[in-house]
Amino acid sequence: MSAPRLLLCASASGGGKTTVTCAVLQALVNRERNPVAFKCGPDYIDPMFHSEIIGAKSRNLDLFFLGEDKTRYLLEQNSAGSGLALIEGVMGYYDGIAMSHEASAYHLARVTETPAVLVLDGRGSALTLAAAVHGMQTFRPDSGIRGVILNRVSPMLYPRLKACIEAETGLTVYGYLPNLPDCALESRHLGLVTASEVAGLKEKLRKLAAQAEQSLDLDGLLALAASAPALNPKPVDLPEPVEGQPVIAVARDKAFCFYYADGLELLEQMGARLVEFSPLEDEDLPQGACGLYLGGGYPELFARALADNAPMRRAVHAAVTGGMPTVAECGGFLYLQDTLADGEGKAWPMAGVFPAAARNTGRLGRFGYVTLTAQTDGLLCRAGEAFPAHEFHYWDSTAPGTDFRAQKPQSDRGWDCAFHTPTLYAGFPHFHFWARPELARHFVAAARRHNQTT
Repeated sequence: MSAPRLLLCASASGGGKTTVTCAVLQALVNRERNPVAFKCGPDYIDPMFHSEIIGAKSRNLDLFFLGEDKTRYLLEQNSAGSGLALIEGVMGYYDGIAMSHEASAYHLARVTETPAVLVLDGRGSALTLAAAVHGMQTFRPDSGIRGVILNRVSPMLYPRLKACIEAETGLTVYGYLPNLPDCALESRHLGLVTASEVAGLKEKLRKLAAQAEQSLDLDGLLALAASAPALNPKPVDLPEPVEGQPVIAVARDKAFCFYYADGLELLEQMGARLVEFSPLEDEDLPQGACGLYLGGGYPELFARALADNAPMRRAVHAAVTGGMPTVAECGGFLYLQDTLADGEGKAWPMAGVFPAAARNTGRLGRFGYVTLTAQTDGLLCRAGEAFPAHEFHYWDSTAPGTDFRAQKPQSDRGWDCAFHTPTLYAGFPHFHFWARPELARHFVAAARRHNQTT
């Protein structure tokens, strides 16, 4: 039986989706309702906040990466046994690819038949709030919007706003959060700072949960979530796992923390044993490692510390150049450069796999969803094969690679990127192993072969 589920959405970024999601999650944890969190889209950081809160899993649901069937399947699998699956939307509710609703929060709500609750910033408006709700509700006849939560409104004004919106739209207003400056979540160039960096996060979450209990109709939200129909997803056929449990070393610390949890679990399903290590703190790769996964993150913020750890830089250089199968995405790719500039522009030595320099361009470079088509046979796939990916970075390299062709969806824009050899994928595009599970199996199989020859 499918878990009760809700999707929290907004009319635009910055409307308070993450704050309200955190408040509801923490309140439900306090009630021992065992919630599971999901994030619509490719964002890595919001799920880290969810995990920090619930102490359990938080996952991404991305229709561009996964398609409809795998999205429904992973939602069902990851929410099994939970008291509530709470999905946080992305951007504005209808905002998808290339001015369409494709891969939007609305698309996700429709595909998964999840009731949506609109989080609306109530500052500086009165009757116009009802007009905004009505417009969002009726823009599509199957909008799925079933309720409203008001954010940043005063307790004194809320009853009148609630009555007005409900009378004009027929939707239920499930409460409000007042302006809570002490609970603000800071941002940086890739979005919110990571959960581990937020000063006093636990205290902020305690305050948010207490406020949610006071001014949100949590019982009403749970009842709405329970109205969602069963998902009944189609089963997903996966490749046969690799034997031998080859060890893949996964870089995991403050500098490297951007991973899709479902993707890591898929590597394990394909036969890998994942062992985490820290390029900041450790001096060598884990014992027995025969594969290397360098995910994204913020290595530029820790460039000096990474440079100071010369033994690890040498170990990674020796592993990659020695043929250890390696996946290095964005931040991991920056670590493989000859030098990496920090936020002040000072260049620091890195692992030196590529004779190239990485520096801050001061703006987003190649940004958004792309389809990668391999120009050469390599670790992940053969020439001509394609899979979805995503780029989002301010730092760039003097040698970004040319072994894949990246093509923007519904656009003529494209570019060459990344390196692809029989033992290496390294480039700025991030990808999700569940998009094409064969990629995970190819990586694990290569690690096993490397283990047998060393």
